[in-house]
Amino acid sequence: MIAIGPMPHTAQIPSHRKPRRNASRIALRAGVASGVLGTLAVAGATGSASAAEPVTETIEMPTLTANLSAAMAAAADSTQQMATSYELRAEQDAAVAKAAKEAKADRKQAEKKAEEKAAAKKKAAEEAAAKRAAAQETASRSATRTTLAPSTSASTGTSTASTRSAAAPASGSAASVISFLKAQLGDAYVMGGTGPNSWDCSGLTQAAFRTVGIDLPRTSQEQSTAGTQVSVSAAQPGDLLYWGGAGSAYHVGVYIGNGQYLDAANPGKGVVIQDLSGYPASGAIRLL
Repeated sequence: MIAIGPMPHTAQIPSHRKPRRNASRIALRAGVASGVLGTLAVAGATGSASAAEPVTETIEMPTLTANLSAAMAAAADSTQQMATSYELRAEQDAAVAKAAKEAKADRKQAEKKAEEKAAAKKKAAEEAAAKRAAAQETASRSATRTTLAPSTSASTGTSTASTRSAAAPASGSAASVISFLKAQLGDAYVMGGTGPNSWDCSGLTQAAFRTVGIDLPRTSQEQSTAGTQVSVSAAQPGDLLYWGGAGSAYHVGVYIGNGQYLDAANPGKGVVIQDLSGYPASGAIRLL
């Protein structure tokens, strides 16, 4: 049996205690804890101060109030602009309605005048046709009477042919021509126009003499040689007037008496009555 003596105090006996931590790590943790505790202390102090002193106003309030005022002013301006826009639109609509109403009235008036003018033209044409028919009937009766009375011709020594040639134009023919021409007053002048609402000078005279059965050529040059030449001073109502030389005339019209003539003058005047003193004619043609 082995005797075991007392162990020296320096003997290495395993220890059950945890090993000691590193001094630097302990110091670092202590510093972190100290910082956290310090932060919490400051926060707590701030919270306490805030809780102790209630907030009655903030520095943001004036800014909010100014923004609100600006917004309200902008809204008021927008409302005013809208009101002005609506008022302007209402005025424009009223102006358009008024213009449309006036245009409608003007159109009706123009249509009425056109109808009246057309009726006047129709009446003039009918009167001319009636007078032409009456003239033809009168001429026919005259010829019949001459044929049925040969003894009279023999006793007077006048041949039937000479009696017929001496017959005067039917009365009223010139009046029919002038009546037709006056019905066209106010019509437009259009080069080459032959009616019923626009004419050139020779187109108008051709249509006027056609109402009494006289077919004139189309142009003013040809019309200036179509009848018997007479002086302008001896012109009678219903005579054709021309300007320029006979056979080379550049304008024609019809003498209506009292020193006046009626013609399709030009695009600026249309069909008008004018004084010979202002535009003397070069010659006159007796057609009736």
